[in-house]
Amino acid sequence: MTLNRIDDYIQARKQASKDFARAYDQAEVDLEIAVAVKQLRESLGLSQRDFARLVDKPQSTIARIETGAVTATNKTLADIAAKTHHQLRIQFV
Repeated sequence: MTLNRIDDYIQARKQASKDFARAYDQAEVDLEIAVAVKQLRESLGLSQRDFARLVDKPQSTIARIETGAVTATNKTLADIAAKTHHQLRIQFV
């Protein structure tokens, strides 16, 4: 399946099913968060375990966030930002 066919399929499914559209959109958000958290951790030169210790979260939580397996709450992201001395920005685009 080519990229255009995949994109067409996704758009058709999103139009046909509001549940699919919501799940797909949430998965995109979770992936963006996963990448941002992993990049932050790596920029600090920390393992997941050390990063988890720094932000007072279980290592398993950090792993689930970084794989997109869980939707990180605003509180969790704010805690991560504060404990790493970074600013959290949420944007509507």
